[in-house]
Amino acid sequence: MKALILAAGYGTRLYPLTLDKPKPLLEIGNSKLLLDHIVDRVEKIERINQILIITNQRFFDQFKAWHSKRGSKKEVLILNDGTESNRTRLGAIKDMEFALKSGSINDDLLVVGGDNLFDFDVKRFVDYAMTKDGSCVAVHDINSLDKARNYGIVILDENDKIVDFQEKPKHPKTTLVAICLYYFPKNTLSFIDEYLARTDIKDAPGHYMRWLAQRDKVYGFVFNERWYDIGNMASYEEACKNFSCKQ
Repeated sequence: MKALILAAGYGTRLYPLTLDKPKPLLEIGNSKLLLDHIVDRVEKIERINQILIITNQRFFDQFKAWHSKRGSKKEVLILNDGTESNRTRLGAIKDMEFALKSGSINDDLLVVGGDNLFDFDVKRFVDYAMTKDGSCVAVHDINSLDKARNYGIVILDENDKIVDFQEKPKHPKTTLVAICLYYFPKNTLSFIDEYLARTDIKDAPGHYMRWLAQRDKVYGFVFNERWYDIGNMASYEEACKNFSCKQ
């Protein structure tokens, strides 16, 4: 199994913090980097033999320096999607396709958003996903219909299969939010090419998951532990306040 961390964005909503530093390399509580929080959890999954991190030309050297300083228990490959600005970015879904081809990935795949901070055991998610006959997405109950408008929300049936997926709806039907943590069996990876051939929407992976849930089986893994989507200054400051590197 491979793990792919999406880290090619430009973090414009966090300016000036991210003018010269990528969002995943920001410090979260007690000086631990967001990316280290993610990699620490991914490394614990024995099935994963390689971690790929996709970034852009602007921040590529910083990620290489991070890896050189950190080291890793797993093989790590830093990919450069070649873009240099938010205006020319490929978008998260296109970056997934880029990584599949550049990394020659032909294996089950765990995808993690590089701006997601959570404190549950990702191994639980992977173990659960591998019992299912399709893809899987981690789901968090945000307990607020108002906040749910900012995310992709899902409705699950009695078997946890996604039967409805709405990306940032004006009137959410539920408070179950799909976060950017996905498991794709290797026999479903070709769907990404099919999706991109059918649409011009190449960013926000929730659009792809919504399409995939209509095309194939996608299941939701509901977790109750803390989760932060580091999308703006308010969420970043909240995470720094409440999330210690010892947790």
